[in-house]
Amino acid sequence: MKLYAMAAGVTLDPSAWRMVAGVALSQASAGVVLAAAASMFRARTTINPFSPNRASSLVTGGIFRVSRNPMYLSLLLLLVAYAVRLDSPLVWLGPIAFVGYVNRFQIGPEERALKAKFGEAYLRYRSHTRRWL
Repeated sequence: MKLYAMAAGVTLDPSAWRMVAGVALSQASAGVVLAAAASMFRARTTINPFSPNRASSLVTGGIFRVSRNPMYLSLLLLLVAYAVRLDSPLVWLGPIAFVGYVNRFQIGPEERALKAKFGEAYLRYRSHTRRWL
């Protein structure tokens, strides 16, 4: 049985596995972003992705040991959770497009700014911590 939301034009698959997976991914997304924000606030540095040159310190601890971009990872997890809950192959274009766009237009410029600001320390961090996971 599928549920169809007429107003949104979206079909939800109410199967238990999709519901559990969607909720689990959403909760993981929230945990990742909260951990990242807490690390950045503790370091007293900006969380504004449009101003990487305003970073006052290079955050490499906590969740940043696992991913150089946990906030973007959190958004990706949320998009994947949404795609899992919906019954449409086209919805999977969202997470794919997000990764492509963010890599090209957000992460690339951020990495160049961090390299210019923190030099060798950033290059060492980048060499042993993956961009996403």
